[in-house]
Amino acid sequence: MENHTMDSTMKVSSLNCIDLTNDDLHHSVVSLKQACLDCGFFYVINHGIKEEFMDDVFEQSKNFFALPVEEKMKVLRNEKHRGYTPVLDEILDPENQLHGDHKEGYYIGIEVPKDDPHRDMPFYGPNPWPDADVLPKWRETMEEYHQEALRVSKAIARLLALALDLDVDYFDRTEMLGKPIATMRLLHYQGISDPSKGIYACGAHSDYGMMTLLATDGVMGLQICKDKNAKPQKWEYVPPIKGAFIVNLGDMLERWSNGFFKSTLHRVLGNGQERYSIPFFVEPNHDCLVECLPTCTSESDLPKYPPIKCSAYLTQRYKETHAELSIYNQQT
Repeated sequence: MENHTMDSTMKVSSLNCIDLTNDDLHHSVVSLKQACLDCGFFYVINHGIKEEFMDDVFEQSKNFFALPVEEKMKVLRNEKHRGYTPVLDEILDPENQLHGDHKEGYYIGIEVPKDDPHRDMPFYGPNPWPDADVLPKWRETMEEYHQEALRVSKAIARLLALALDLDVDYFDRTEMLGKPIATMRLLHYQGISDPSKGIYACGAHSDYGMMTLLATDGVMGLQICKDKNAKPQKWEYVPPIKGAFIVNLGDMLERWSNGFFKSTLHRVLGNGQERYSIPFFVEPNHDCLVECLPTCTSESDLPKYPPIKCSAYLTQRYKETHAELSIYNQQT
């Protein structure tokens, strides 16, 4: 594949690959655990989502971003963090970024009916959807993918539980992934990044939640920094693999594991090509108390992070990285 972003000073990362159909469970758990200790990034293959369906999801995503700006602004991101996010809406690395990220996106969460007793909670509620006359079958395609991605995420969570010496269904409980906050984002990148000028397609950050399932269109751009404290930081490209998800751990799992598992810095550099990706962010129930897991603490290794409720943690992180909604309301 021709790749214009790579240069002689950048290396390509080698990540472990987890096969969800592997009969050797022990091998899968050991390989996953090593990946989580090393950098918190790995590939997942044989996940059961057909390539033809993924192609359709990406095609539908492109259809949305090809709409006129005024059409996209009709479904602008709301206070529940659902809907369209314009270019520069998010600034993930304010210390190094001149402006916000050079990407536009669309948040889709679990669809919650208007009469649901939990609808007033942050991050819950109905999704805004583009007009079905403008984008026929768009909603159905995205809701189906959301369900499939959550299924795959729960399968990975069971391997993560075993890697943490927990019962296999530890994260399946209602207060955790039984009723999760699970948000997918359709992303569209454009332009050329220039780190020397503070211009990034997506600024350096670690994800907030438990884990992220990333589908990409094959255009290179994602980079990881395995040691965030290194001076200078060393960045490696993560090459996309056809039919595979790139999975990374989030900050909540690092907190849960007492820093044992890694939530790693990553960013995206644009190379002038259009690039589409779909991260699927998996977080536990709103009321889930994220505190040190019983298998990750001892007398010599006390909990490093105070307990915090999932929704409180997410609210704070979103507030730090997203533009105020009032900015867009003044423009429309």
